[in-house]
Parts: sequence; C-alpha cells; structure tokens
Amino acid sequence: MLVGSATSDDAAVFAWDADTALVQTLDFFTPVVDDPWSFGQVAAANALSDIYAMGAEPLWALNIVAFPAKKLPLEILSDILRGGSDKVGEAGIAVLGGHSIDDPEPKYGLVVTGRVRRDRVVTNAGARPGDVLVLTKPLGSGIFTTALKRDLLGPEHEPRIVAIMAALNRSAAEAMAESGAHAATDVTGYGLLGHMHTLLVASGVGAEVDTAAVPFLAEVLDLAGRGCVPGGSHANRRFAESRVEWGTLPEPERLVLADAQTSGGLLVALPEDRVERFVAAAAARGTLAQAVIGRVVASGGAPAGRIRLAGRLGGGALR
Repeated sequence: MLVGSATSDDAAVFAWDADTALVQTLDFFTPVVDDPWSFGQVAAANALSDIYAMGAEPLWALNIVAFPAKKLPLEILSDILRGGSDKVGEAGIAVLGGHSIDDPEPKYGLVVTGRVRRDRVVTNAGARPGDVLVLTKPLGSGIFTTALKRDLLGPEHEPRIVAIMAALNRSAAEAMAESGAHAATDVTGYGLLGHMHTLLVASGVGAEVDTAAVPFLAEVLDLAGRGCVPGGSHANRRFAESRVEWGTLPEPERLVLADAQTSGGLLVALPEDRVERFVAAAAARGTLAQAVIGRVVASGGAPAGRIRLAGRLGGGALR
C-alpha cells in the first residue's frame, strides 16, 4: 500500500511492481440534473477525477447502478449508462462491467482503476511552504444545480453547468505531469475550503488565499444571498467556521467558498517556479480555469490546515 485512508486522499494506491502502481477509486450519487444522459456524463467525469488527482491515467471502469426498475422506464437507465459510457470513452477507456440493484432512488457512478509510475504519484500530502495553489474549475455547481431544481434558473441554463461538471480533469492532470506538482486534490462534495483543509492537514501546513482570485459562476453569489444553498454547502460552511480566518467576508461569499461541488476542478500545489509552466500547459489543453488563488504557508505553531482569507469574491466571476 502506497496510499491508504490515513490522509483522506482521493484514491487508493497499491504497488504493482518496482516501477508501477495501481490506483483505484469509486464514486456514485443521485441525479444532479434532470437529463439522464447528462447525469451519466457528470457522474462518470466525477469518478474519473479521483484518478486524475493522483497524477494517474485510467485503465478501465465498472458501473455502480441503483435504479427503481418497477417505477421508472428502463429507457432512462439506458440513457444514464450511455452517458457514462460516452464519457468513459472520452477518457480513452471502457466500462468492462459492473453491478446493479433495485432501489427507490436512482444512483449512478463508477469504480475506476488506473496506473501511475511510482515516482510520479501525486498525493494530497506533499504541499510545502511557499507552494502556489492553482484551481482549475470555477466554483458554484452546488448552488447552481439547486437553483435549477427550485426553478430559480430556467432550464436553458442547464447545458452550461452540465458542460462544466462533465469536463474531464484529464487536461489538468496532464499539465501536472508536465510541470511537476507537489500535491493535488479534486474539489467535490466538501467544497473548496473543505478539500483545501484536508490537503493542508495531510501536508502539515496552512494556506493564505486571495479570495478575489477564486473563479466562480457569476450567478451563484446572488443566489446564495437569496438563500439558494444546498444542505451540503451549509454543512461545509459550519465545518469551516473554526478552521478559516474569514476576515470581513460576507456570508454569501463564505457559502460560495464552501459550496459542495459535483465534479469540480483540481486544486494543485506547485513550487513557484513551476506555476507559469503549469498555467500555460493547462490553458493550452483547454482547462476551464487556471486560477492562482493562494499560497501554502508554514503552520507556525497553529494546527495544520488553517486557512486565512484575504479580499472579496468578485474578480473571478465567470459568465
């Protein structure tokens, strides 16, 4: 075992031979959008993301399916599986099997197996003081999809958020491999602050974040101010309360930073002299964002994982 559960990393890593390691993860969840094919795409991209966060390449996938077969048409399940298969194919691999159960609520995801050279594994435990933090997707998918469910955003907005959530993190992983990252994690259900905290604790360090540089979907700040925030994001916000120095940041902005993401981007820690190379490589491959959002600092006697915020959200708003 090279990476297990001790540091709450994104995937398990097991030594295969002297040069190669196997990487394995699983992830599944309930629908976040109405269209079955789009849901399959997003769920597959989300599962693949854990492999990319470790600096690995995927090899194959297995389906995880729960579906109310007696209540919903099987055509819906077919569309979900087709969406997942299409996204897995985009990653250059195939779904080789899986398992299904009858369940009152649909759920879908994947087990994904990948490989990586043992000397190229990227964990969440390698960040060092002085490293620069870069984020590769905008925040806000939890608030955005909640607004769609509550009809606060029209259905014409759904393709935009699907495109963001279904975008593979492969390009960011390739940029990491090219530039040499010290640490990484993908930003999903615990939000930016939660996953950053986990990375910092695993690495024994803290961080300073330039809030104005954090990319986010422009609509979500207003939506958060109107109370359109999913329960998971509120839970993340409560978890972060004693672990973050908020300054004078207003509550809606705190909620965006804590927003529970579905298939979010990678949070990457790199030495300062490699950041320009990473940003250029990520941009050339079409990564949705290459935002330099902060810096890793020594814990200085404080508990590891402390996050200090400076500035206000706004400069990174994407429309």
